[in-house]
Amino acid sequence: MKIIDFHNHIYPEKIARKATDAVGAFYDMPAMERTGTIDELLDSHKAAGIDTCVIHAVATTPHQVEVVNDYVAKMAYENKGSIYAFGSLHQDYDNKIMEIDRCISMGLKGIKLHPDTQQFNVDDEKLLEAYEYMQGKLPLLLHAGDYRYDYSHPRRIQRICRMFPDLLVIAAHFGGWSVYDEGVTYLLSEENCMVDTSSTSGFTTPEKFKELIHTFGDSRLLFGTDFPMWDPKGELDRFMAVNLSDDQRENILYKNAADILKIK
Repeated sequence: MKIIDFHNHIYPEKIARKATDAVGAFYDMPAMERTGTIDELLDSHKAAGIDTCVIHAVATTPHQVEVVNDYVAKMAYENKGSIYAFGSLHQDYDNKIMEIDRCISMGLKGIKLHPDTQQFNVDDEKLLEAYEYMQGKLPLLLHAGDYRYDYSHPRRIQRICRMFPDLLVIAAHFGGWSVYDEGVTYLLSEENCMVDTSSTSGFTTPEKFKELIHTFGDSRLLFGTDFPMWDPKGELDRFMAVNLSDDQRENILYKNAADILKIK
């Protein structure tokens, strides 16, 4: 069975350690073993038996937008077939529509936003024109949910789903499951969006992880590891431990992602 890891981050080697230390500090984590270089990513996926992956850029300032988009586009071009890439935008970047077109011209497959680290509400008025323009052109992957902030709360993502029904929205981390108490209905469980499995299995019981998978269903799920935060093999092992049919596994691990990436 082929496997696509839909959620990864990489950094240029000269800043990789600094970048991952900053991510660790943001999430109050100890220093990460992995630094997020392209070689580490490819080696980790080879060890896990993962064939293909999607890398994401996050621009924390407006002037970083074009720089990070150029970088991930270059990495995808140099690793055709093994790596696909999503670009980034920033709420205060002035030429969002032009940059979306440039991302398409460079072969980028979507836009990733991380409202918590970029420090904006995901439904900010400054971004609505870009969302409208992306409909039918590029999917939008959103970090979802953090108990410390309101920027990426699922209710904000729900608003985007309803405002732009032709925009393919992918809400990371099971649509922000971590902001809910036990026994609640997840806001995005009935919305027209997809979710990924990243940064979840290591924080839940196997039973809870299985519940989340069945809540959203195999047709709406994308397997993701959030490399370099977590080890791809460990994430895949925990996913494979969930009792699913072969067809369900194939949808989550490969087919859904292949459809989005237009892999024949």
